[in-house]
Amino acid sequence: MNQSVTGKDLTKEAPRSPKSVVGGYVILGRTLDKCRALLEGDIGEYHFDCPLDNMLFGWKGIKGDDFKAEVAKGTDDQGMAKWVDSHGGQKSEQEKQAWREEMLAANPHQDPEKREWYEEQLKPLGMDPATTPLFDWLDKDDKVSYEKAA
Repeated sequence: MNQSVTGKDLTKEAPRSPKSVVGGYVILGRTLDKCRALLEGDIGEYHFDCPLDNMLFGWKGIKGDDFKAEVAKGTDDQGMAKWVDSHGGQKSEQEKQAWREEMLAANPHQDPEKREWYEEQLKPLGMDPATTPLFDWLDKDDKVSYEKAA
């Protein structure tokens, strides 16, 4: 490592919202928080290179291991946004914006294979799976999880 990796202790606080935008990308801030926590040993119940992270990795055509190797060098958020821009498939600003909007509206309830699972996740939180986007559920789940722990 060229620099030390510092980040959130995810045993004590949630990663950033997947809605948080870093370098034009949603998900990236949360993915960075989880990756840094993994490298530091403070990831808690979270997972790096999970299906959510792979929404970004798959769209850009990058691998989680390559991403983690760059984070391990101590690269900051903006440096990682530039790294994502320059690796995998090249995307225009218009493509990034369209993907960002698609991700913000994504709702697993619309997928018949994920519908039952999503309903089970939202029921304890009193959220309507038919109208609740994925990122809204993740934000609420993070909030409730850390309120219980406090």
